Amino acid sequence: MKNLVFGIVTTAIAFCSFGQEEPKEEVRDTTRVNFGKTEVLILEPLNDGDSIKCDPKKIRRNEAHWAGIDFGFNVIMNASGGRDFSNNPFLENDIAQSHVWNINLPEHKFKIVKEYFGITTGLGFNFTQVAFDNNYVLNKAGDSTYAVIDTVVNYDKNKLKATYLTLPLFLEFNTHKNNDRGFYLAAGVVGGVRISSRYKRVEKVEGDRNRTLSKGNYNLNPLKLDLMARFGYRDFGGFISYSLTPLFEDGAMADTAYPLTAGLTLNF
Repeated sequence: MKNLVFGIVTTAIAFCSFGQEEPKEEVRDTTRVNFGKTEVLILEPLNDGDSIKCDPKKIRRNEAHWAGIDFGFNVIMNASGGRDFSNNPFLENDIAQSHVWNINLPEHKFKIVKEYFGITTGLGFNFTQVAFDNNYVLNKAGDSTYAVIDTVVNYDKNKLKATYLTLPLFLEFNTHKNNDRGFYLAAGVVGGVRISSRYKRVEKVEGDRNRTLSKGNYNLNPLKLDLMARFGYRDFGGFISYSLTPLFEDGAMADTAYPLTAGLTLNF
């Protein structure tokens, strides 16, 4: 029981602050009360008006709005901001099956104007899926990437998947001193490094599902840089991003593809 009392007092000192500094030579009055084998220590204040005070402002963290989970869909756009890919029609992706997941973990906000305005950064993982329509089969030959139509097999799933390590740099504005109680808006850029990629196809043959998984980069751009805006209220919101770098490396195909992504966020 003595250890329990000592732990409670130590915790209070660690998380709270005294109204005045304790003189080194002054000793507190201590009252000991025994209940059988249990001993309770009652510590008197040092001086009149001195007491243990907790400051909630020092305990509350200054949170950003990056850490959390994002889910959305991506649309492949051409260099003019349209959806027409006359030379590479397979890039006219199946939007409903082209999913994007962001798992963002560490975050930090550098305050500029108290909790209302600052610079946000962190780290995360981006999982991008581009689904192809019309049974297009993706192929790579050296520095070229192309697709042909499979006239024999109908694919249930036909996706190019890539995983990126991401790092954001945002200007973030909050309407409330407590970030968990107000609206927020963050805008800036997100850089990414591709760490893996693969091409997956799933077909049905006489009721059985056959899966083909091919690992490779398919001339995907190893780096990316996205414009992103994040907005919402408390822990819920949305995001939209547009890639400033093409999805595939220069020269990989006749057309240039830029992902446009939008979705919902759940902040930690």
